[in-house]
Amino acid sequence: MSNYHFEEKDSFIVLGIGTELKSDYTDYVGISKEKADFWSMVKEDGSLDKLKSLATNDYIFAVNEAVNNQMMHYAGVMTEESLPEATRVIQFPKGEYLVVKGEAETADALSNMLTGIAFGQALPVEKDYAYVGGPNTTVEMGEKNDLVYGEMWIPVVRN
Repeated sequence: MSNYHFEEKDSFIVLGIGTELKSDYTDYVGISKEKADFWSMVKEDGSLDKLKSLATNDYIFAVNEAVNNQMMHYAGVMTEESLPEATRVIQFPKGEYLVVKGEAETADALSNMLTGIAFGQALPVEKDYAYVGGPNTTVEMGEKNDLVYGEMWIPVVRN
């Protein structure tokens, strides 16, 4: 049984606080460090807690999006509300999504694992679907048995 599938999702909005990733998109180590530093900052300065107080569910979104030729990374929540510190309202389209499920010891490890499966395994072998850009997200859904579990959602189109 594979740990990914394709499913139809309604459009949804994530309110995010973000940072520009300066590392080259092929610099996996650099990008991972930038993301880890960013998440430490939003946890320490209370930004993530402010976002979570507005959320319509318990999910925490780690969103990647290209905006004006910049690689952006956001901490976000699903909400219709606003927050002065928020840097972007991210619209995810209605349509088909690649959904990769998993669990790991930390949120960082979960995100790295799901990203590797999605872009390194699932998308390269799936001939009926293609990722053509737009925001993608790792969704931290909770913890059980001392592991963080969640999914990666990537909008796709049929070839």
